[in-house]
Amino acid sequence: MPLDWSPFVELVRRHQRFVLSTHVRPDGDGLGSMLALADVLEAPPLSKTVRMTVASVLPPRYDFLDPTRRIHRFEPPGDAYRDSEAAIVLDTGTWNQLGDFGDFLRTLPVPKAVIDHHLTQDDLGAVRLVDTTAEATGRLVFEAIAALGSPIPRSAAHSLFVALAMDTGWFRHNNTTPATFTLASELVRAGARPTEAYECLFEQSTLGRLALMGLVLSRLQLAHNGRVAYTEIRRDDYATTGALPQDSEDLVNYTRSLAGVDVGLFFMEQPRGGVKVSFRSRRIDVARLAERFGGGGHRLASGAILDTTLDDARARVLAAVAEVLDPTP
Repeated sequence: MPLDWSPFVELVRRHQRFVLSTHVRPDGDGLGSMLALADVLEAPPLSKTVRMTVASVLPPRYDFLDPTRRIHRFEPPGDAYRDSEAAIVLDTGTWNQLGDFGDFLRTLPVPKAVIDHHLTQDDLGAVRLVDTTAEATGRLVFEAIAALGSPIPRSAAHSLFVALAMDTGWFRHNNTTPATFTLASELVRAGARPTEAYECLFEQSTLGRLALMGLVLSRLQLAHNGRVAYTEIRRDDYATTGALPQDSEDLVNYTRSLAGVDVGLFFMEQPRGGVKVSFRSRRIDVARLAERFGGGGHRLASGAILDTTLDDARARVLAAVAEVLDPTP
């Protein structure tokens, strides 16, 4: 059933100053959706005041979407955003994905909205505009813009194309439908530039990212009779390779690319402690697995952060996957 966008339209109509955010370690969908919505809110006839912030370092690979650096890293206590009249969270609906911005949002006494397509949702005290059948939050932002009756600027179309393309694996994943290509076509007609986006995203790697990729590939291992593949990044790998933590985006896909693998796992030691685990599968519900460790996401692509050591996280997650692959009566 299509979403009812009237609460969102009313939220926009009644307020002037907005703060927008997305999840930590933002990807193309989160950043593209946020930038596109900001462009529309700021442009006539709406002419709103919009500030964008994310509680983590922004991935350099997406600099081309935000050349004037409109998105700022959130720094507690967040006083610069206290005069906001409304808050919009995109591409996540969980507290743990908002980092320090989540703590700020809890204390911000303004109307809030969540625009998202993930299964796992917390109560953020917000109007929920969530459609788990959408292939990307970018689609939902496109619908929101249509509900507002606003034209789509060329910059917004380009950002939404990146959101759509990245969350479908450049139209390769099984969440890609005929409607996905219809939307992509509309965005190109509105000014999106697919060739330029692809070159910026996939043909501008740093030497550090390529070196990190080599380490990740060298550490690939199989478990549970070849049905599980996993690899890892250790905390000191970034200094060794000259890479950034954001350079790990997409590397999890190599775990699922091995023949015969049902579940791919990617373990990443975090700079501040703990281990982020990314889950990928072609048929097994890994969102349920991630939820066991306080995470969540999509049925075939999810994540979690474990407050423990790399060795312990690896052992616990592999054991949990084994239960799913070989359930006991």
